[in-house]
Amino acid sequence: MTDPVAKLPSELDQLPDRDPEETAEWAASLDAVTKAAGPHRAAYLMRRSLQHAEGAGIALPKLLETDYVNTIPTAAEPAFDGDLEMESKITAWNRWNAAAMVTRGARYGVGGHIATFASAAWLYETGFNHFFRGKEGDGSGDQLYIQGHASPGIYARAFLDGRLSEQQLDNFRQESGGDGLPSYPHPRRLPWLWEFPTVSMGLGPLSAIYQARFNRYLTNRNIKDTSNSHVWAFLGDGEMDEPESTAALALAAREQLDNLTFVINCNLQRLDGPVRANFRVVQELEGAFRGAGWNVVKTLWGSAWDELFQLDTTGALIRRLRQVPDAQFQTYATRDVAYIREHFFGAEPALAELAKLLSDAKIAECFYSSRGGHEARKVYAAYRAALEHKGAPTVILAQTVKGYTLGKGFESKNANHQMKKLSIDEFKSMRELLGLPIPDSAFEDGLVPYGHPGADSPEVRYLQERRAALGGPAPARRVHAVALPEPEERAFKALYKGSGKQEMATTMAFVRLVKDLMRDKETGRRWVPIVPDEARTFGMESLFPSAGIYSPLGQTYEPVDRDQLMYYKEAKDGQILNEGITEAGAMADFIAAASSYATHGETMIPFYIFYSMFGWQRTGDQMWQLADQLGKGFIVGATAGRTTLTGEGLQHADGHSHLIASTNPASLNYDPAFAYEIAVIVKDGLRRMYGPEAEDVFYYLTVYNEPKQQPAMPEGVEEGIVKGLYRFKEGTPTTADAPRLQLIGSGTAIHWALEAQELLAADWGVTADVWSATSWGELRRDALESDEALLRGEERVPYVTQALSGAPGPVLAVSDWMRAVPDQISQWVEQDWSSLGTDGFGLSDTRAGARRHFGVDPQSVTVAALAQLARRGEIPASKVKEAREKYGM
Repeated sequence: MTDPVAKLPSELDQLPDRDPEETAEWAASLDAVTKAAGPHRAAYLMRRSLQHAEGAGIALPKLLETDYVNTIPTAAEPAFDGDLEMESKITAWNRWNAAAMVTRGARYGVGGHIATFASAAWLYETGFNHFFRGKEGDGSGDQLYIQGHASPGIYARAFLDGRLSEQQLDNFRQESGGDGLPSYPHPRRLPWLWEFPTVSMGLGPLSAIYQARFNRYLTNRNIKDTSNSHVWAFLGDGEMDEPESTAALALAAREQLDNLTFVINCNLQRLDGPVRANFRVVQELEGAFRGAGWNVVKTLWGSAWDELFQLDTTGALIRRLRQVPDAQFQTYATRDVAYIREHFFGAEPALAELAKLLSDAKIAECFYSSRGGHEARKVYAAYRAALEHKGAPTVILAQTVKGYTLGKGFESKNANHQMKKLSIDEFKSMRELLGLPIPDSAFEDGLVPYGHPGADSPEVRYLQERRAALGGPAPARRVHAVALPEPEERAFKALYKGSGKQEMATTMAFVRLVKDLMRDKETGRRWVPIVPDEARTFGMESLFPSAGIYSPLGQTYEPVDRDQLMYYKEAKDGQILNEGITEAGAMADFIAAASSYATHGETMIPFYIFYSMFGWQRTGDQMWQLADQLGKGFIVGATAGRTTLTGEGLQHADGHSHLIASTNPASLNYDPAFAYEIAVIVKDGLRRMYGPEAEDVFYYLTVYNEPKQQPAMPEGVEEGIVKGLYRFKEGTPTTADAPRLQLIGSGTAIHWALEAQELLAADWGVTADVWSATSWGELRRDALESDEALLRGEERVPYVTQALSGAPGPVLAVSDWMRAVPDQISQWVEQDWSSLGTDGFGLSDTRAGARRHFGVDPQSVTVAALAQLARRGEIPASKVKEAREKYGM
């Protein structure tokens, strides 16, 4: 007989076989079973063998996909720790009020989503009654990432609990009056309830992973014991298509984050239709998560299916479930029993015989409603299994019906995500299905009423007792702000005095400042340096041996550079989060650290440094998530500007991040030119974010990789630095009637302005004052606030207008950014205004070549200044042409 092992080449062919005869006997046995009992029996025996081997501790690769059945058999389900009848009543009230709130809001056209919570109600209720720890118990409680479209159900439960009123429910999606409810989980809009914004799909799962990882970071660094905190992320199966949703699965498994559970509501529908119309999304997700190293628990079928599985003595039912695509199963839920008998059970004779043993009522129950995600006992068993599993995160794949209990007009319909209301008759049918005591008279005004059993009802008492036992209300956000002491002045003074004759890039100045601040006795340990690889590019290697790179395993190897002063040191209590090449992961790190003051009552000071081109452009959505979550910290766009990293070319040349950053109201954006400006800005930032009157803002600083001599700080410029503008160097008139103008530069462009100041004086007899614009954005913010004050009848002059008031001549602004960045303030400048910038794509060249290309080098600034003066008639136009020729333009 031919050795069947040799039929197909595989990795096993490379391994030594010390007993080929025994191997052949095993293969022959498998062939015999296949011939006698069929391939399905052979496959079953193989899987049983693998299961036995795993139980015996034999190291074997795991199967990535299991049958389309529940992971936890009914017989193995733990005892249910609660009153199922009471929890069913609570869930019914929540279903009703969630649908009522959205339907009532439809009068005003504000919309809302009904079907998602209808499918997931038991996934939440079981957690709230048995698992989710609140913030009033020991530790920080659990962190709940609620699926955004399920928010009406969370509001409905808060209403039942007495935390929200009918008036607030009626103000769902109507926030401008001050007592409304935001559409989705938005902490900035409802900061006592929501902790984590999740509706920007894909960011919830990514953030949940890094939150669980940050919890371990706090524990391992001995800042706070978070061992009793568990992170629960509720997600949609369609949401898992977002690349961010699965981007960090390997990280969670690699770091053994068994403090994390994903609950994926597999209702088999996206926003417009089936998630995997021709395939099975549950099986696909199982393979992805198992392959990444997660523990997978499938909760697919309700108890009505138990009878069917018991009757399936041939395995035909299991085979059929493995074959049916999602879209077809969705169709079964909307068709009559005759259709199901023909198209599902008619697929093979064994199934047809099984169907003869089933009543129409049993088939209808199984295919219309009996899903694992709709039964508290099934969900309870899955959650218990997730908490008991150690060494890896868990994903629960819970199958549900989208629009469950909302009636045939909603359930499993492709359009149900866009359906915003039920009719009165549909509500009455829902009332009968849920068994709610709501009389017909309650509908007399034409509106569906809210329902409540009473503040002292058994349902409310049960709900509140369960929450009290678990540590108080959830979800809930609590802030116990404790101001951090100001760091010692020594770190800032080092930059105030400048670098003397030594050249230093502002990137290096920032890193040097943070390194000194990390040594501060009071606040040093609270800094969280974050970098998406290339820490050496930003001069951070000096932090490696002193602060250490965080790793939950410590350092299990001898680093190749161990004999060097700045060797690569990993440590379990390491302070640096060096994430590898993932800006999205690093940003998720930042968000977790930036909101730790609320999540854990531990204030941390994160700074995240990256190539500026790869910040706002690549992860801008997360910046909004950060703002929504009221996070604080320093985001640093290094190697900034369009022309300072020119060797890298177009995709590294950032000339627009400040424009994008200016759209975020919580972002305070600075473009410092000198090291002392960085020191002043960081010091003020620490005060504003972590002082006694802490603000819910974060800072975006751009720093440059161009080494320059750093001047000492002039006297009295601190206010101007913080507000965004001050005069750095006044020009000296060559004659009493010399033409004069104002040059404003930001970041590295200040040096072009200073050189242009010299050229204007030496070559053309023109006097120029040079101003440093540390923040175009803050100047604009102040000016907008001044305009708003005028509308209220208050007299207020914008700071930029005050600062430049009376300054002679026109104003010319120059920066390494597109012109729209400095042009933000033009309308509040009383002088004639023009600007130079780096509009267009970046390119590879020398710095000088790139700056000449964009027309921002000192000679170009000089010609532009002369052109402004010529337009005003202050110098002959011929001087402009002469200057162009002189400078080879």
